[in-house]
Amino acid sequence: MANTGLRPDETKRLEYRDVRVMKDEATRETILEIEVRGKRGIGFCKSMAGAVLPFKRMKKRNEPEATDKLFPNNPRQLLNTILGEQGLKVDRDGNQRTAYSLRHTYVCFRLMEEADIYQVAKNCRTSVEMIEKYYASHLKNTLDAAAINVRKRRPNGKDLDFQFTDSHGQRYR
Repeated sequence: MANTGLRPDETKRLEYRDVRVMKDEATRETILEIEVRGKRGIGFCKSMAGAVLPFKRMKKRNEPEATDKLFPNNPRQLLNTILGEQGLKVDRDGNQRTAYSLRHTYVCFRLMEEADIYQVAKNCRTSVEMIEKYYASHLKNTLDAAAINVRKRRPNGKDLDFQFTDSHGQRYR
């Protein structure tokens, strides 16, 4: 889920026939193309390259039929068991880690790598507004001052210069 951005309920529904290993033309990486059956019908997801090897290992180990579930046991329960055993059920701020945390990790990593937020939203079958509200708000330390403080040049080659005067008559640039 951390390599796909899938929701826990979407992961629970996945069958082997829904996943295809493919070569991505744009990145030249081998990825998974996933047909996602979710709460809003069928959507598509392209994974990160890190999802391919675990999928291939599962397929080899399980020798599945096309309609077999990727995760016959509830992935949420599996993750909770692992987090509990490793003492990782809560983060340093006391927040619970859940299966949804992996989706959150996927979105945050994509945004930190400067992926297009619209494409991330589309791949996760959500809206840009949801990403900005629930995911991007945690990335305050990744603000790039150089990208924020860009100055546009005037046609005469000089930087735009803003001046204002406060209520006491003090001038500022």
